[in-house]
Amino acid sequence: MRNLFFSDSCQEGQLHALIPQSWLQVERGKLSKSSLYSTSSLESLIKVADPPILALFKPVDYVEVLAQIHEELESCPPQERSSLYLLQFQVFRGLEEVKLLERSLHSAWQNATTVHEKLVYGSWLRYKKQGEEVISDLLSSCEKCSQEFGFVDVASQIPVKTVDMVSECSYDISQVSITVHFRIGDEMIACERQKIAALSSPFNTMLNGSFTESHLEVIDLSENGISPVGMRAVSKFSSTGQLDDLSVEILLEILIFSNTFCCARLKVACDQKLASVVSSRQDAVDLMECAVEENTPILAASCLQVLLHELPQCLNDEQVVKIFLNASKQQWTTMVGHASFSLYCFLSEVAMNIDPSSDVTACFLEKLVESAVSTRQKQVAFHQLGCVRLSRKEYSEAELDFNAAFAAGHVYSVAGLARLAFIKGDKILSYKKLSSVISSHQPIGWMYQERSLYSEGNRKWEDLDKATELDPTLIYPYLYRAACLMRKQDAQLALAEINHVLGFKLSLECLELRFCFYLALEDYKAALCDVQAILTLAPEYRMFEGRVTASQLWTLVREHVEQWTLADCWLQLYDRWSSVDDIGSLSVIYQMLESDAAKGVLYFRQSLLLLRLNCPEAAMRSLQLACQHAATEHERLVYEGWILYDTGHCEEGLGKAEESISIQRSFEAFFLKAYALADSSLDPSCSATVVSLLEDALRCPSDRLRKGQALNNLGSVYVDCGKLDMAADCYINALKIQHTRAHQGLARVHFLKNDRKAAYEEMTKLIEKARNNASAYEKRSEYCEREHTKEDLLMVTQLDPLRVYPYRYRAAVLMDNHKEKEAIAELTRAITFKADLHLLHLRAAFHEHTGDISGALRDCRAALSLDPNHQEMLELHKRVNSQEP
Repeated sequence: MRNLFFSDSCQEGQLHALIPQSWLQVERGKLSKSSLYSTSSLESLIKVADPPILALFKPVDYVEVLAQIHEELESCPPQERSSLYLLQFQVFRGLEEVKLLERSLHSAWQNATTVHEKLVYGSWLRYKKQGEEVISDLLSSCEKCSQEFGFVDVASQIPVKTVDMVSECSYDISQVSITVHFRIGDEMIACERQKIAALSSPFNTMLNGSFTESHLEVIDLSENGISPVGMRAVSKFSSTGQLDDLSVEILLEILIFSNTFCCARLKVACDQKLASVVSSRQDAVDLMECAVEENTPILAASCLQVLLHELPQCLNDEQVVKIFLNASKQQWTTMVGHASFSLYCFLSEVAMNIDPSSDVTACFLEKLVESAVSTRQKQVAFHQLGCVRLSRKEYSEAELDFNAAFAAGHVYSVAGLARLAFIKGDKILSYKKLSSVISSHQPIGWMYQERSLYSEGNRKWEDLDKATELDPTLIYPYLYRAACLMRKQDAQLALAEINHVLGFKLSLECLELRFCFYLALEDYKAALCDVQAILTLAPEYRMFEGRVTASQLWTLVREHVEQWTLADCWLQLYDRWSSVDDIGSLSVIYQMLESDAAKGVLYFRQSLLLLRLNCPEAAMRSLQLACQHAATEHERLVYEGWILYDTGHCEEGLGKAEESISIQRSFEAFFLKAYALADSSLDPSCSATVVSLLEDALRCPSDRLRKGQALNNLGSVYVDCGKLDMAADCYINALKIQHTRAHQGLARVHFLKNDRKAAYEEMTKLIEKARNNASAYEKRSEYCEREHTKEDLLMVTQLDPLRVYPYRYRAAVLMDNHKEKEAIAELTRAITFKADLHLLHLRAAFHEHTGDISGALRDCRAALSLDPNHQEMLELHKRVNSQEP
């Protein structure tokens, strides 16, 4: 629904022209539903944009590429490791695996062998952590420093070649004065002849050789660009080996002088002094040009460090952009050593995040292409440049770039070539290009999705269905099918198509299309629910091809919906929370935040829902808002504790909980302490402490939503301790206050008491109540006979194809029945679109079992790319590696 490149924001008065429906009239019911639901109205309202060509590295077989990278990491010299981790980062970026790509980038930084690599990767990691300053502040309040990618002492990181002093003259110089005077303008600077001669061979030859100057006591240096002050500093350096604190202007004079007369030690001293004064962007801009011209690597690296630390803001400075764009390959070496590819990867990402079609972005990508050396680097660089040039409508240049990427082996770039052929009016050629790729490679989902753009009728639907079969994470096929169904006035099926994908992947595009459907159906209440969910996830989101802000639409739709009181909102929230309707719950909380209700508590509840919906960034934003709107200090401490806990600082999170309890005993403080302790402690004896804390929490005032969660958690602790009756009581009490998920805990208790039938029935109740019930089907499968287990797990895959356990179960059953090929195919089906350690581990074991040692080794290496420290995987890898011929 949303284009990559948005238009300028619209004024309120323009909305009627932008939104192709007259439902915006304030009077309700003025238009009949039949007029709104007409074909022409739907055509104008429901538009599905073609899927964007992603500027990402997307190898056809990512497992093979990860395995190759891992194999190279095992044997490559240390200086190549960072580049390999950068490539691994690009693979994970293409898979949209945020945690894995950040870990790869961190590994690149840890394995950097030059200061330039450390600067680039450290600044990149710092850029990725924008918005996390609150975490650093909280850690500081706990008297613990967060891991910062701060300024590096560049001078200590760049090795300086030892320069021997030029030996003194070997022939008789008794007739020559030991003092030489250098005239600069009207001033005379007295210097010790042999000390100056020792600075460089040219000075030694001048003062001790056969030149006329060798016998002069006064030498004129007025035309050599150095001032008297600078020459006195040179004289002192020749005696002491140290430069005094001098102005930048004098240091620059001495630097140029040292280059002119080849004074290596003086140049290094000057380089280090100048580097130490670089503290601002303007300093870096002013001195970088001199650094590259005079070949002073320490100064250049110091300037680079300051500029990188000011990203992305400094890219608004034309002087900064010119520094990065005007550097020649030779100047790259001074500025960034051998890290030019990683530098322009970083700069390109920052520029694309600002404006993917800007001149700056295109120029940085041209530099990336120029710095690419390996085949894989060329695949990444040419494809990204092709995508940007396509967005800029530079079609001829884009075609050259996509062709270069494709020729280098990046098959996904054929999507760009097909789009360009279509733009030129050759739809048949576009279709043929995709068909050729499908026939010559292992087909994957995007290939059929792209080919569907150039198909018609049944053939188009077949390609879209095949795309979903091969990769159910692709959004476009669902959007297209739903829009077609809606145009055919089959609203029920259209909504079912969208609801299907929203059941396992919270997509803003899907929410937007469903919002449009509800508008067409005049179901403004449901439309309001979706736009409120959109605003929770992305407050700045723009709809209708970027022409209208979601907040403007919220204002207009709200006029058509009867407003709830705060009491009504709480009742609605209980109802939706109990039915596991997370999107509906988000919408209710958004509406409550518009009232005078206590906002801290609501933002906290919002964060819990967002975590459940796998939206960690939005959840963290809500937690920070909870802190800002906390009504009391003890409440704020709890939210700070959750921020610390959620970012891996468990001990500090516990400290915040204890501090909150010391001020006032509260449900949330005890709950946080119990949760963090139960999750972090391996000591079985801590269970009693967790039980006590949860009991303390339950004695404090709170609403039934949170008390239900506490009872559920308490039941889990009792189960782990073997106290099944007490656990059952907790789950039953939780169910009495409509904590629906307690059915799962109670089912576990029945199962542990050897009552599989009761366990099955308990999970059936959860399935009937929960709107999102894929996990319930998965859990119920554990309490079925084999045939029913298969049925439940097939339902799980239908509802949520990203859950990996069903694939593993089916593959294991096939393996037990000696259907090895089918078992491996079942795992491969999921691995194609889901990078998962457990799937790769099981397939590696199957390959080993069937004697396919190379296949097993490939999967082991790829799996270790996902988790290098997984013990079972390491053992399997060691065993398989020993069997390789």
